[in-house]
Amino acid sequence: MSTERVDVVIVGAGPSGLTLANILGLQGVRTLIVEERDTLIDYPRGVGLDDEALRTFQSIGLVDRVLPHTVPNQILRFFDAKRRLLAEMAPPDARFGWPKRNGFVQPMVDSELCGGLERFDHVEVRWGHRMESCVETDDGVTVGFADGRDPVHARYVVGCDGGRSATRRLMGVSFDGTTSSTRWLVVDVANDPLGHPNSEVGADPARPYVSISIAHGIRRFEFLIHDDESDELADDPAFVRRMLAQRVPHPDRVDMIRHRVYTHHSRIAGSFREGRLLLAGDAAHLMPVWQGQGYNSGIRDAANLGWKLAAVVNGQAGDALLDTYDVERRKHARAMIDLSTMVGRVISPTNRRVAALRDRVIHGASLVPTLKRYVLEMRFKPMPRYQQGAVCHADYSAPNSPTGTLFIQPRVDTRTEQNVLLDDVFGPGFAVLCWSNNLRAVLGDEAFNRWKALGARFVEARPMTQLQWPGHDDPDVVVVGDRTGALKSWFDVYTDSVLFVRPDRCIAGACIAQRAPEMSESLFGVLCLTQEGGSSSNGDTGPVLHVAQSATEPSGTVTGSS
Repeated sequence: MSTERVDVVIVGAGPSGLTLANILGLQGVRTLIVEERDTLIDYPRGVGLDDEALRTFQSIGLVDRVLPHTVPNQILRFFDAKRRLLAEMAPPDARFGWPKRNGFVQPMVDSELCGGLERFDHVEVRWGHRMESCVETDDGVTVGFADGRDPVHARYVVGCDGGRSATRRLMGVSFDGTTSSTRWLVVDVANDPLGHPNSEVGADPARPYVSISIAHGIRRFEFLIHDDESDELADDPAFVRRMLAQRVPHPDRVDMIRHRVYTHHSRIAGSFREGRLLLAGDAAHLMPVWQGQGYNSGIRDAANLGWKLAAVVNGQAGDALLDTYDVERRKHARAMIDLSTMVGRVISPTNRRVAALRDRVIHGASLVPTLKRYVLEMRFKPMPRYQQGAVCHADYSAPNSPTGTLFIQPRVDTRTEQNVLLDDVFGPGFAVLCWSNNLRAVLGDEAFNRWKALGARFVEARPMTQLQWPGHDDPDVVVVGDRTGALKSWFDVYTDSVLFVRPDRCIAGACIAQRAPEMSESLFGVLCLTQEGGSSSNGDTGPVLHVAQSATEPSGTVTGSS
């Protein structure tokens, strides 16, 4: 029996696994996806993409293929039992380059992610392959399959195989949390019988419901199932049409795609990493649907893990960098689970007195402008902010340091292009950005050349009035004009003027200009980077590329276990 050798085996061809494979593929990592199904799931599951997910799809070169399957700037309204507006979410800004709320058709987006893998000769998807065993060896993991299929040897295995993850079971880690006792009937219909772009949540204690416009004329309805209504009853087509009759005039004419009964889970794995085995997506965490963050959290996992795995496999960073994946993602995933669970409890009480009290509180809060904006602009959504992991919080960092947060993505001009997104200027790897200064002089030749060896892009941001000024011209530095003023507004808030931006667009370190050489030195230790660029698995020397998220203690040391 022969044993094939690859760098990474991904178990599961869902959105997390497909995104991760695209990230690794772009970085030359030999990747194999194994999926026990014979094809992609062809019915809608997730219905909402956020700006961070679209930014990730931008980074893997697929956003233009994804966008036709989305409804941008989706407004979500919450109504009480009398259809009085309780709250509205219509976030106006796009600080990361994309709208914050986007309806989407998951099977079509997943198909685009899968199609993106056709770009790579070193990435393969094998359908009908059920992973059965993982045995760690000195240099990797031997993955065994059912039905007598030949085993595969990988340096790392990532389980993206859903809430019932076999990878998590083989790792022997817990899946802590709760499963809700409430059940929901989910109905997806084509040829939208309402036909408008509006989406709403009805917080009606008689029967809470959801109505969401997705895209391409598909609408999702969800209805709470009462305790005295069995799963068998909820599966009856007559019951489904009675539920639809509450929202549409002719339920018998609805073009139904599917209907299912769901329960909501609030769970997180005890560890996202055990040796050479890692978890991502639903295998690592499950959350209620109320903030639409299950799908997006899986994309964040892939973004965080992808560049780290590639850096380690390609010899550009030490294995300890992978410890920062759990350190960073766990806290944020937990925050999303807690938020989604809390929103579900607010929406779905069936006790009329409790619902009436909730309505009075929310109506009262809506009269306070700051609270109204807080909800309208989705400021309650937890954003990544890493104090530990693969970022450097040095002793000299400013009190309001942006280190550990995602950098903005405004539109800028270069000397050759107009109105481009900043990440496209940064490229796929690390970037060093300064405000209106000589970046080579600020860093010094040694630090500049070390980052250059890792494939980092150097960018000097200026006011538009200075875009064509040649005074700091350097063949290795791209000059961008602050087309919208967003960059100056950002730097106005912070005293730091030099930013070291990771492939996932998290700020790994920030400082004033004179501190740039020492910050650079600290980051090479914090990020476990090698002195040289390292060599990729296919023998080519290449840069550290693509999407992720990291952090460290004030001492600048990696805080994850080694």
